[in-house]
Amino acid sequence: MSAVSTPPVTPTPARRDAESTKAAILKAARYLLARHAHADITLKAVADRAGVSPPLILKYFGNKDTLFARVMSFEADAEALLAAPLEDLGRHMVRHVLVSQSEQGADPLLRIVFAPLHGEQGDILRANFRTQVTDRLTARLTGPDTGLRAELAVAALLGLGVMYGIARGPELRASTLENLVDRYAPALQAHLTP
Repeated sequence: MSAVSTPPVTPTPARRDAESTKAAILKAARYLLARHAHADITLKAVADRAGVSPPLILKYFGNKDTLFARVMSFEADAEALLAAPLEDLGRHMVRHVLVSQSEQGADPLLRIVFAPLHGEQGDILRANFRTQVTDRLTARLTGPDTGLRAELAVAALLGLGVMYGIARGPELRASTLENLVDRYAPALQAHLTP
């Protein structure tokens, strides 16, 4: 029995710009970090998820530690999450988490849920989360108990993110985004405004 031969296919080189490739790599690494222990994640797994080769990751980030140092930063995510006036921030934050998960396949905060799995990297992740997300939100709030209210608001967002993205609650997933925002945002906003 002879093997079926097919003519060689000359692939058309896909042109990617460096920024979109880096973004795809970071997105893949964030996705994996939100679901697996840092030590269990290989560059090959990140490359496979991003649709690139492992050497390309090394080209852009140098090594796994440098890549994950970027992934463990919440700076850009916090900026987008908090980019609304205080009186509209609850709606914005809820919408941002849901859109990030449903349309972009990533949650801006969810990787913190798995910090206990990451040993020393978990300590870095927690410290970054506190300073870049919770403390930054606290600084925007006015009135009494700003730190407590910020932590409660972030806890509510994390709960929504877990139910929507990881537990994949069937009722949540079947609902429209606007319905979820309308129902969830007022509870979140109650923590944000005194």
